[in-house]
Amino acid sequence: MSTHASHPDIIKRLRRAEGHLRSIVTMLEQGRGCLEIAQQLQAVESAVASAKKTLVHDHIDHCLEHAVRDGQQSADETIREFKAITKYL
Repeated sequence: MSTHASHPDIIKRLRRAEGHLRSIVTMLEQGRGCLEIAQQLQAVESAVASAKKTLVHDHIDHCLEHAVRDGQQSADETIREFKAITKYL
């Protein structure tokens, strides 16, 4: 496991999404309007998708690139890993 420069930003985004999600539960419990709730759910979904995209791109840019350059894994292994992680984009 390694930490990348993007991880603090990803954590910040996910914590913000977590807070929004808690507020959505409260909105549902209070009987707030569906449109307002749907808008908030969209915001949470976008925040999580953005965090995921940042994580995947960071992995490709740093982990996979360095693994090949430093001889940590073969090109074939790196291509397999690239294909595996890009399915999450």
